Amino acid sequence: MVTAAWAPFLDEISRWRDSGRTVEFWWRDDDAGSPSPALERLLLLASQVEVPLALAAVPDEASRDAFLDAGPQVTVIQHGVDHRNRAASGEKKTEFPPAEPTEAALKRLASGRMRLESAAGPRFLPVLAPPWNRLSAPLLPGLSAAGLIGLSRFGVRKVTNSGLIEVNTHVDIIDWKTTRAFCGVEQALGQAVRHLVARRAGTADAGEATGWLTHHAVHDEACWSFLGRLFEATSALDGVQWRRANALFAPARGA
Repeated sequence: MVTAAWAPFLDEISRWRDSGRTVEFWWRDDDAGSPSPALERLLLLASQVEVPLALAAVPDEASRDAFLDAGPQVTVIQHGVDHRNRAASGEKKTEFPPAEPTEAALKRLASGRMRLESAAGPRFLPVLAPPWNRLSAPLLPGLSAAGLIGLSRFGVRKVTNSGLIEVNTHVDIIDWKTTRAFCGVEQALGQAVRHLVARRAGTADAGEATGWLTHHAVHDEACWSFLGRLFEATSALDGVQWRRANALFAPARGA
């Protein structure tokens, strides 16, 4: 049964389908590190629903054991280096503030990439998802030299001169400002609808898949329940495709 909260979301997908277009989604989960019950639950969910998952792991915290239960649908990408806030007083949280010398930051990123690639093995894809989705602009031109092929932040992507392909997330299911728990069905689906409408109308990049951002370590039961319902509902719909990170970032890999 379709509830009032789900109706606008499903209606927007129908509009895409009626126009002969496919709705493309992708899923990124942040803050993976050492094994934990929450990470195990995340990987089990991805396996059960057979939805591709881009697991953003912190190189300084990640171990081989963390990825042992990861199925073939899981890709590991780089979530900063140490996930330590280096912002100055009054600045928004970031691991990569403008005050850090560019060369030092890029050296940290390259070293972290190598460590994470060693831990994750063939699942690793050299794409950077910076902690708090923030990255100092001077770093962008040097990311390729640090061995990275892609970048993923939050919000509608903008044209940059980084030489990398950027595929962002647009739906965050956590209410970070108040409860630090599930934001609610209407808010989560509303974020998705707004991005889909903007893509369909041409006010956002129509070619950028709509990205869902999760944080397994802070999920409450409402988060897990919503994700199960989301994957169940969309997997049964014609005209919806959940994309693998490998495919989304393939153009940058071949550049």
